Order: sequence, then C-alpha cells, then structure tokens
Amino acid sequence: MQLRKRYLPLIAFATLYMALPSAAFARSQPDDSAAGATAASEIPDAPLPQNTSSSPAAGESSSGNSSPGNSSLGKSSSGDSSSTSAAQSQQPDSQESEHDRAEQQIKAQEKQRVAGIVPSFNVTYLSNAASLSAGQKIRLAFRSQIDPYAFGLAAIVAGIGEAKDDDSGFEWGPSGYFERAGAAYLDAFDGAMIGNGFLPALLHQDPRYFRLGHGSFHHRFFYAVATSFICKHDHTGKWEPNYSNLGGNIASGAISNLYYPNGTGFTHTITDGFTVTAEGAFGGVLQEFWPDISRKLFHKDPTNGLDARMREQDRQKKAEQQQRKQQQQTQPAPIQ
Repeated sequence: MQLRKRYLPLIAFATLYMALPSAAFARSQPDDSAAGATAASEIPDAPLPQNTSSSPAAGESSSGNSSPGNSSLGKSSSGDSSSTSAAQSQQPDSQESEHDRAEQQIKAQEKQRVAGIVPSFNVTYLSNAASLSAGQKIRLAFRSQIDPYAFGLAAIVAGIGEAKDDDSGFEWGPSGYFERAGAAYLDAFDGAMIGNGFLPALLHQDPRYFRLGHGSFHHRFFYAVATSFICKHDHTGKWEPNYSNLGGNIASGAISNLYYPNGTGFTHTITDGFTVTAEGAFGGVLQEFWPDISRKLFHKDPTNGLDARMREQDRQKKAEQQQRKQQQQTQPAPIQ
C-alpha cells in the first residue's frame, strides 16, 4: 500500500506542527490569498515523459550531409536514413541510462526516513524522477517490508491487540501474541507487495509518492491527500486513478481472511480496503511536510536544498507575472 497505517503514530506529531503559527510557511511561500486558493484547487501537471530518441543527433546528421552546392533529393534521403539508423542505434543506450538513473535514485530513496525511524523508501523528492521498471518496483516494495521497522511495527500492533483482546479468535498469551504479530506483518507485506509491486508493474503505474515541496500550505495539503487516490502513469507521466493502491488494499484484506480466525467477509473486506486507502492520505501529508518539520526542529534538510531552489523559482515566476501585469497596465489604450 502506498502509505498505510504504519504512519498513524506520527500523525499526531505532524498535526501539532501544522497547527503552530504558520510563520515558517509564510516565509517560504509568499503567496497571496488569491494565489493560494487557486493553487489549492489544482494538481500540478506531471512532468513530460522521458524521450528516449535523440533529436539533436538527427539534426546533426542531416546538417552534415547538406552543403551549398549539394542539395539533391537522393542525398537528402540518404541523410534521413542515416539519421533514423543513428537514432535507432542510440535508443537501447537511452533506455539503459534511464534504468541506471532510476537505480541511483532508488539508492537515495532507501536512505530516507522520517525521524530517522520510519522508512520513506517509496517517496521521491524529484518531480521528474526516472520511471521504474517492473523489477525495480517489486524490489523496492520488498525492501520496505524486510526493514526492521516493519517487524517492530507488527510487534507493537500485536501488543496493542493483545491488551485490548481484539480478534477474539486469537488465544490470549504468548502463542496468541505471536499469531497476532504474524497476522499484522502479513497484512502489511501483502498490501505492499501487491499495491506497490505487482499491480504497478502490470498496470504501468508509479507506486511512489511524488512530494511537491513548494507552493502554499493548502495546495500541498490537498495534493498530499489526493495522491492516495491518483498516481502517475509510467509512459505518459500523467495523473490517473490509483488502481494499484486501492487494489492492493482490497486484495490484502481478502487474503487476510485466510489466516484470521474470524473472517471479515466480502463486504467488510471492500470497506476496509477503502478505509485503509483513505488512511493513507494522512501518511501522504506526513511525508509532504516532514522535511519542513525536520528543518524547523532539527535543522536538517532531507531534500539537500531542493525545496529552497523550488521556492526561489516560484518567487521568480511570481515576480515576472507581476512585472508583465504592470507593463500591460502602463501601456496606452489603443486609439479607436
């Protein structure tokens, strides 16, 4: 699952931070109220898909076969064919470099953690991150579920369930506790592998959370909530319904009927799937604002200055828009 219940212990901390006076956000985002309201109602355009062809190479090839005294049709066709063959020969290299770039970005993601504890392996700070291959998606999902945090969270969930005597089909005592822990771990493992690995590989959807990191607070908040239900397509880079995340949550609930003493049934499974998907929105909010919290409280920037550069670009765009608006206002009206 894209962002599941495992983040709920930190939601209270993030909510407390967001309830503080918004001076930090005001300093980093000098948007007026009208701009903030407009941004809150829009999801930013996804980056354009990566182009594996090499148009400059084609241009160089065609120019290399033309001269002031040599412009016959036959030589032009020869230049076009050589350009096409050059582009075709370079396509595997482009695909290879795209895969290598994704590998480098995955290595960086595997070092990301909230508060140094909660893994953020499925979060990228790059809006134009390289698309993942099917194998990379499955491997990244598996990596997140063999992290010590996943086992520790299952142990905590089992302890809470034991204390509250939830799921009465489990026995009370050591044997019941370990059964609860195993069931809790399987819930997370199944959901992550299906919702972040297998389904994204089949549907060509990117399972990662693409952090926005700039803009008004309301814009970023609603963006984080929305990404629990939408995701980017691998090839087009456009937003589309997140069938993988919802499907993984529902499939995980259905599989859990096999190892829970008291099965939940079809209706309850569907309801739980949508509930867990909605809960994932809180995890998205935490991931969106964690770097801001880290900079303010711990003076550490997980983005390594990326947020500051994006905010500077926003300020420059706003200044250019205001300048154009002033120029239009100062221009004399046309004579009728």
